[in-house]
Amino acid sequence: MDAMEALRTRRSCRQFLSREVPRDLLLEMVDAGRLAASARNVQPWEFVVVTDEATRRRIADLAETGRFISEAPACIAVVCKDTKYYLEDGSAATQNLLVAAWALGLGSCWVAGDKKPYAPAVARLLAVPDEYRLVALVAIGYPVAEISGPDKRRLADMVHWGKF
Repeated sequence: MDAMEALRTRRSCRQFLSREVPRDLLLEMVDAGRLAASARNVQPWEFVVVTDEATRRRIADLAETGRFISEAPACIAVVCKDTKYYLEDGSAATQNLLVAAWALGLGSCWVAGDKKPYAPAVARLLAVPDEYRLVALVAIGYPVAEISGPDKRRLADMVHWGKF
């Protein structure tokens, strides 16, 4: 699948088969995250790949908007060193992970991190050093069914040339 097709068709997935995601695919996703744009090329990100079922259940118990993480075969926590643009940089890395997952035949869903009250507890659970912030949790797995989602806004309805 080419990049534009992945961007056009990717949707969030919250229901996964119990089938394990191969380590090489998880590494390929992390590699895509690593290649994201970064302010001043700081690259403040680190990625914690969680495949242990008990740990995923504990994450799901903490993250009220990510209960489905317990059913996903894998979860990647995107954490960033607390730099000036950590949230922007970590978000760019997360978007790359999502698109890469889809291009590799996997479903994924971004679960908020930084602004949620559970972020420090999840970071402690994953032994993330204090100078890092949890930006996102990405649930990953093979979708139970074909994924469809809401229509996207039309390009013509949001493009403004020269002025708003």
